[in-house]
Amino acid sequence: MIIRLPQDFLFTNHYRKLNFLSLILIVLSVLIILFKGLNLGVDFKGGTLIEIRMENANVNIGEIRQSFLKMNLGDVTVKKFGKKNDFLVKIEISKTDDKNFIKTINEKLSADLGAKANFRRVENVGPKVSNELLQAGLLAISLSLAAMLIYIWIRFEWQFSLAAITALIHDVIITVGIFSFLSYEVNLSIVAAVLTIVGYSMNDTVVIFDRIRENLRKFSKISISEISDTSTKETLSRTLITSVTTLLALLSIYIFGGAILKGFSFAMIIGVIVGTYSSIFVATPILNYTKVNQKTVLKDKDSVENN
Repeated sequence: MIIRLPQDFLFTNHYRKLNFLSLILIVLSVLIILFKGLNLGVDFKGGTLIEIRMENANVNIGEIRQSFLKMNLGDVTVKKFGKKNDFLVKIEISKTDDKNFIKTINEKLSADLGAKANFRRVENVGPKVSNELLQAGLLAISLSLAAMLIYIWIRFEWQFSLAAITALIHDVIITVGIFSFLSYEVNLSIVAAVLTIVGYSMNDTVVIFDRIRENLRKFSKISISEISDTSTKETLSRTLITSVTTLLALLSIYIFGGAILKGFSFAMIIGVIVGTYSSIFVATPILNYTKVNQKTVLKDKDSVENN
């Protein structure tokens, strides 16, 4: 499958307005994260997470919430989860002196609602552990970005490295901003999704960068703007086919994978879309702005050969 664009279509003509759009999205994402915050899951906030299935009963969210509030367990969040009678309950208390804490809750809930409450999954994370997990998650993302920066700096010139890391930060901020805006729960699986997005976006960017550097060495009298246009067109089919096939798999997981995988697959869907966009309209324009030229690339090539 080869994607052919009109001969007069130039990516460079759209760089400025799309870069302005990216800047607006980044600013909005940062403001949303700062003022609304993230809906941290039990992994990072601490507490108890209970997946409940009400057996042979039509019970609504309001009834379950009221029943939990009667137990004086602190802040309680209840939401639909999976099938009709499945619910996910997150409570503030994560540790108690009562060794039969979960059993007691089950008995009280079943008695109050007049129906058997089947606790299908229980996760209990203390505040110390959750704080350590949060720090580990942030450290993992920071180290991955740093490792990518070093890799690109060694593989390409500093302008390429700057462009690649800017695109990665762009992708992470916008993805996290969308999660904050939609109040999606952020847990360890979302950290895994963000790390995967970083790798996916970098892969897309490197493919385009490889072709740009190759064309810079091949055509000595063509400007970087013309070369970036040509290189993007030459790699466009590969970029879009990879993204579309990945999105088809992720959409299948989002629709049919169940409630547990929805957050992870949604983060990946956003990341693939934003990552594909940033490889073309964020990373590549920076090469134009920093005026990468044939002399820079040829000088780097000569130094490598001499070594």
